[in-house]
Amino acid sequence: MHYDRFVVLGDSCAEGLDDPYPGSDQYRGWADFVAGRLAHDRPGFRYANLAVRGRRLDQITAEQLPTARGLAPDLIALFGGGNDVLHRDWDARTVARRVDAAIRACARLAPTVVTFTLSDISDRVPFVRRMRPRVTALNDAIREASVSYGTVLVDLWPDQAAHDSRYFGPDRLHLSEAGHRRVAGHVLGRLGLEHDWLRPLPGTDVRPGLRGDLRWFREHVAPAMVTRVRNRLTGRSSGDGFLPKRPELRPVAPSEMDTVGAWAPEAI
Repeated sequence: MHYDRFVVLGDSCAEGLDDPYPGSDQYRGWADFVAGRLAHDRPGFRYANLAVRGRRLDQITAEQLPTARGLAPDLIALFGGGNDVLHRDWDARTVARRVDAAIRACARLAPTVVTFTLSDISDRVPFVRRMRPRVTALNDAIREASVSYGTVLVDLWPDQAAHDSRYFGPDRLHLSEAGHRRVAGHVLGRLGLEHDWLRPLPGTDVRPGLRGDLRWFREHVAPAMVTRVRNRLTGRSSGDGFLPKRPELRPVAPSEMDTVGAWAPEAI
C-alpha cells in the first residue's frame, strides 16, 4: 500500500528521545525515519507527530486522538504504555482497558494502524526488573487488542537488540539513534517496504561496569526520582509544558529525507 497522510501518537519514544537531530535540540526518532522513507515513494506525502513525552495511554486518547481525527490519516502509528507501567497507580485491568480504547479508536480513524509492544530492558535497568510483570501484562493487552482490531503489530519484546546498550541513550530507557533506526526498520518491514537497518551493529557491546552504573544512577536515576516526587506533590506530569513537535500534516523536507537516503529504493 501507499500512504499519503501519516500521523504518530504516543509518548517520549514516539517523540524521538534520545535521538536529537545533529546540531539541534529537536528530537528525530523512528517516526521521522519512517516518514522520510515513506516520502520517497509519494510526492504528496505528509506527516504529523502528535506525541508528547510523559503521556499515559488515557492521556494520549484524550489529548491526541481528537487532533488526529481532524487530520484524516491513512496511516497511524501508536506507541505508548511505558508511562502507564511506571505510574504508581498501576492496575493491569485498567491499563488493558486503556489499551483497548486507544487501539480501537485508532482503527476507526485509519485503514492501517501500527502498534508496538515494549522491549525487555530489565537486564540493564535494575528497577525495571520489578516492573517486568507489568510490561508483560501491557504487552499481552496490546497483542490482544491488535488482533481484535486488525492492526500491524511491531512486537519488540523478542528483539535481542534490547540487550545491547548501544541501542539506548544515556538514561538506558530511551532509544539512541541506532535504536530508533532499528525500530524504524521493524516498522518498514511490517509495512512491506524495503530497508536495510536491521543488521546487527558492528563490534560488541561494552558494559559500563560498577563505576558506570554508579554514574548512571547519579546523573539519571536520582534526578528522575527527585522530579517524580516533585511532580507527585504538585500534581504535574513530566510532559507538562511540552507541545507536539509536528502538530500539523506537513511534507517531509529534503533535509529530513537526507537522514534516510540509504533507504531510497535505488540505494538499496
